Amino acid sequence: MVSFGPPPDELAWLVAACAEVDAAFLAASRPGARLGEIFAAGAAAYAEQGFADEWGRHHQGGLTGYRGREVFATPGEPAVIPVAGAVAWNPSIAGGAKSEDTALVTAQGVEVITRTPDLGELGTSGLRRPAIVTL
Repeated sequence: MVSFGPPPDELAWLVAACAEVDAAFLAASRPGARLGEIFAAGAAAYAEQGFADEWGRHHQGGLTGYRGREVFATPGEPAVIPVAGAVAWNPSIAGGAKSEDTALVTAQGVEVITRTPDLGELGTSGLRRPAIVTL
């Protein structure tokens, strides 16, 4: 996300909240985890940030590979993250906030492969997530 000049305070707040939700999705992503369980962690993070129903406005992502998403995460989705897999979560909050990257999930942890730290990142309760780039 790019802002020409300082972003409005409300947008910065929404982006930070969305980054926390994204970090929760990533933190719950591990081999053997069911997408429904990861979805529940993301939905709980939305609620913690004050946006309990926001997950219903847009798909939240899931397993990725050759298609945009091989399997979408939904409540109760039984698909399991394999021993080594790729996920792409994309939480969003109405008002302009979105956070999305692609990550490899292995027994060694989660590696965000589309990370661009030179553009700025937000500290979250989990992995660092993209910040608003100010031009």
